Amino acid sequence: MGKITGFLEFQRLQEASEAPTTRTGHYKEFMVHLSDADAKVQGARCMDCGIPFCNTGCPVNNIIPDWNDLVYRGNYKEALDTLHSTDNFPEFTGRVCPAPCESACTLGINDDPVGIKSIEHFIIDKGWENGWVVPLPPAHKTGRKVAVVGSGPAGLAAAQQLARAGHDVTVFEKSDRIGGLLRYGIPDFKLEKMQIDRRVEQMRAEGVTFRTGVLVGKDFPKTVLNMAKQTISSAQIDKDFDAVVIAGGAETPRDLPVPGRELAGVHYAMEFLPQQNRVNAGDKLKDQIKATGKHVVVIGGGDTGSDCVGTSNRHGAESVVQFELLPQPPEEENKPLVWPYWPIKLRTSSSHEEGCERDWAVATKRLEGKDGKVEKLIAARVEWKDGKMQEVPNSEFEMKADLVLLAMGFVSPVAQVLDAFGVEKDGRGNARATTDGEGCYKTSVPKVFAAGDMRRGQSLVVWAIREGRQCARAVDEFLMGESVLPR
Repeated sequence: MGKITGFLEFQRLQEASEAPTTRTGHYKEFMVHLSDADAKVQGARCMDCGIPFCNTGCPVNNIIPDWNDLVYRGNYKEALDTLHSTDNFPEFTGRVCPAPCESACTLGINDDPVGIKSIEHFIIDKGWENGWVVPLPPAHKTGRKVAVVGSGPAGLAAAQQLARAGHDVTVFEKSDRIGGLLRYGIPDFKLEKMQIDRRVEQMRAEGVTFRTGVLVGKDFPKTVLNMAKQTISSAQIDKDFDAVVIAGGAETPRDLPVPGRELAGVHYAMEFLPQQNRVNAGDKLKDQIKATGKHVVVIGGGDTGSDCVGTSNRHGAESVVQFELLPQPPEEENKPLVWPYWPIKLRTSSSHEEGCERDWAVATKRLEGKDGKVEKLIAARVEWKDGKMQEVPNSEFEMKADLVLLAMGFVSPVAQVLDAFGVEKDGRGNARATTDGEGCYKTSVPKVFAAGDMRRGQSLVVWAIREGRQCARAVDEFLMGESVLPR
C-alpha cells in the first residue's frame, strides 16, 4: 500500500485555492488540483491498515486504497480505470462530495485523514487532460428501450450504465439543459458546468438520447409548465418503453410559515441559485433576484445555505448572516465515539471564508416590512430541553433584512411525476422502493423503477450516483434475466 511508512513521514496537504478577496469577483472554480508530485506524496499517506473502512464510508464503495497506491506509483491511467469502476462521474464527487470516506479513514483516528477527495480530484482531472476519458459504447445492442426521467446524478448514472449494457436509453429533463440539480442547484464556483457538458457528449457517443424541456406527468402548476417546451404523459412513456427509471430530485422545499412570509424579498434558495447559473450560461433574465447592496439573511445552515452565502457575496451584498436552528456543533468531533461514521462538528465552507456572520440556535418568529417589501427579521434564541425546542425568555431580537433566503432543506420530490405513474409513496412522499432483494428499486407499478432523491429523499450527489448505478443493474436484470453490470 503506497509507501508503508508514508503516513508517518508526510503531512496532509490541502488543495490550493484562490484567495477569498479575489475569487468573489467571478463565478469560476477556484480550487486547484494537486500537482503530480504532491498527489504522489498524498497517495503515500494511505496506510496498510488491513481493513479499509474508507471503502464502506464511501457510498459508491470506491476502491480507495488501490487508486491511492497507483497514484503514489505514478500509474495514473490505471488509477483512473479503478476509480471509474465504481464512480461514473468522479469530477462531480471530487468537487462537491463532503467526503464521508475521509471520516472513515483509519489514519483519521489520531491524525489528519488521507486527503482522499483531493486525490480523486487529481485523478479525474488528469484523465480529462490526457484524453483518457472516452466513450464506451456497447459491443451489442439489446433492442430494449429504457426511459430515464430526470438528468441529475442518479438519472445520468443509470442512463450511462444502461446504455453501456446495450439498451436504447432516452433521458427526459424538464429544464432547458441537462444536469438537474448539478446544473441549476450547485453554483458554478463549486462545479463549472463544462464538467457536465463533456459527460453529456460522452454519453451521446455511447448511444444515450437526451430530450430537454420535456415534462413527464400531469397537473403541474403554471410556473413549472412555463419551464418546459412540451409535456408527455406517463401512458405514452409506458407505451414507448420497456422500462422506466424515475430519478428526479427532492425539489419540494421546506417552507417557513411565519407572519410576513408573503413579503417581497423572501425567496426559496432554489429560486435564487438557479437564476445566477442561468446568467452565467448566457441567459438573459428579467427581474433576477439580486443581493447587490442588500442585507441578506440566509435561514438554514447546510450546503444550500452556504451556496446562498457564496452567491450573495459575489453579488456584492452589504452584509450576509446565516441562521441555524440547531445549537452550534463542537469544533472537534469525539472520534473514539463516532469513528468511522460521519461526525457532527463545526464545518466552515469556502463560502463562509469569503465573509459571513453565522449564528446558531436561532428561530425566526416573523418578518416585517413596508409597502409589501421585507425590511427586517424578528428572531429569538432557542434551547433544547428533553428533546424539545423552547424559546429562551427575553431573547427576542431584530435584524435588517432586505433579502431573506430560505435554505432549510427539501421535504419530498414533486408529487406530479409519482402521481402520474401511480407510484405508491412512503410516509415522506418519496417513491416506495427497497434496495434489497429481488425487487430492489422496483416501485409498486410494473416496469417502473425509482432511484436517487426521488426514492431516498434529499441526499448527496454520491448517494444519487450509487442509487443510479444499482438501479441500472436492477433494470438490466428485469429486461434480460441477468446482468453483468456492477452493483
